[in-house]
Amino acid sequence: MRGHSYIGALAVLGLLGISPVWGAPDQPAGAQPQFAAKGARLFERYCSGCHGPEARGGGYRILGGDPANLRSRLTQEKADEDLLQTIHEGKPSMPAWKSQLSKDESRQVLDYIRSLVLEEK
Repeated sequence: MRGHSYIGALAVLGLLGISPVWGAPDQPAGAQPQFAAKGARLFERYCSGCHGPEARGGGYRILGGDPANLRSRLTQEKADEDLLQTIHEGKPSMPAWKSQLSKDESRQVLDYIRSLVLEEK
């Protein structure tokens, strides 16, 4: 029964937004750390060309317009469903990734985006 109390404690810590690993940064609500690493690799391959290697929007402007700073409050305050829709379906200034990324992979990219440190810009 000892494992159950440990799992319960981790669940309570997660609900409170407290990282159960001392010294690790707190994860934003909704981020899944186990998928953020996979999402980082997918982001590097598919997204960093436009959004920049640090996701600040400093990459190529292929379809016009400035790529979003994914660390900005404006982006981070958007609902998961809206960001997943953008990743999967694209926008006028961003290609759709549904032919290259599965829905699970799109979610992993979102988990990576949610793990980024928020900037005030």
